[in-house]
Amino acid sequence: MARWHSCNVLQSGADARRLWQFDARNGEFKLSREQTAAADGTLPGHLVHKSWRSLWQPRLNVAWLSPESVFLRVVHLPQSSVEETLAMVELQLEKLSPIPVTQVVWSLHKLPGAAENLQTLIVVLAERKAVEEFLGQLEGQGYLADRLELSVLDQLQATPVTEDGAWIYPGAWGGHHTALVAWWYGGVLQNLNFITLPLAEDRAAGLKEQLAQMSWAGELEGWLTSPPAWHLVADDTTAAEWAPGLQQVTDDQLTVSAPLKPAELAALTARRAALTDIKANLLPAEFATRYRQQFVDRLWIRGLAALGVLYAIVVAIYFAALSVQTYRVGKVESQVKATSLEYTNAMQMRARFEVLKDRQDLKFAALDCWKAVAELLPETVTLDAFNLVEGRRLTLNGTAPSDQRREVLDFVEAMRKATVHSKELFDQSKDPGFSQTVNPGGATVRWSFVLELIQTETQ
Repeated sequence: MARWHSCNVLQSGADARRLWQFDARNGEFKLSREQTAAADGTLPGHLVHKSWRSLWQPRLNVAWLSPESVFLRVVHLPQSSVEETLAMVELQLEKLSPIPVTQVVWSLHKLPGAAENLQTLIVVLAERKAVEEFLGQLEGQGYLADRLELSVLDQLQATPVTEDGAWIYPGAWGGHHTALVAWWYGGVLQNLNFITLPLAEDRAAGLKEQLAQMSWAGELEGWLTSPPAWHLVADDTTAAEWAPGLQQVTDDQLTVSAPLKPAELAALTARRAALTDIKANLLPAEFATRYRQQFVDRLWIRGLAALGVLYAIVVAIYFAALSVQTYRVGKVESQVKATSLEYTNAMQMRARFEVLKDRQDLKFAALDCWKAVAELLPETVTLDAFNLVEGRRLTLNGTAPSDQRREVLDFVEAMRKATVHSKELFDQSKDPGFSQTVNPGGATVRWSFVLELIQTETQ
């Protein structure tokens, strides 16, 4: 009981189908939903199909089997375990079943109350072919049953039995003209029979003959020890059809009571199916195995489909992010292209500026050197060449009278110490490379020296 989360009970009819869904949590089977559908339609998938949620919220699908192809037998066996009880019933199947054992599926329903050291069991036998056809119809409607049950079993168990007698259930075994008769004696269910309401005008005679045959059989078996009390369990419409004939048979000793409502009967079936520990089931084992495999396959397929959808979403997100990044990269590249053009133009302008600046520096360096030479050159010394190489090296050469060599040396020393705006103009640590030679005739000397400029920028 604790392991089921919900339970569905399906009733299939010729014109319509009714589905009851019960909430099985907390040990209570409360009706949560009731659905009616056409006989040829499909049931709502969210109500009957099993999905991943069924792994932690198990759902039990029960279907009421149509009783036309079902046989009921009452047996009394010694009290024993479930396994031993199943084995004992299986040994008696050939005697209990009206059809070959190889063509039958069966189940058990244990009733409360029994003689000392005995248990009362209702053996439910159904033709395998009819069960397979019924399951095929359910599969076509999208309903995969976990168990097949009979609603009449719950009606039998729910009926209060207070005396020895026969309880007649019209409509419990097919149409309204067929009834199930349950014989209770000594608080124990002794036998189950079926009667048919005759179509002739003298219905009482036909009913009396059928009930009399059942009574004789009970007397022969030894459990019918006193005249039975007669009970009719039917709704008002059915009772109006059955009661007149039965009143004549029973000498007006007929008690009429109302049956359980379909929803109440479905709740009892859901509880019984969820709580049963008997492994025998009218559902053939191969169908249960196939349904379980289909459930597992469906989970795999849905899981793979979900992974595929997730993968598609991830890929879509990836390509969306890639498109955004591509757009951003393109935008940055456009900015870089525009900036690179500006940068190239700026570098060209800077190069031009450097050239012009170098020219200006050379110009001012030459002027500073020329100014220093003009101020420091002795009047008796002649300057022949003035060269400023690369704006860094000043080369001076000229002539002077032979007796003016001392003045030339003073001029060289003064040039090395020349200043511009209180800053030294030439690097005094560098050797000026002064040289002088006597010209032919000895009247003059030729001199030359080189000075390294410290800076070329004007202040």
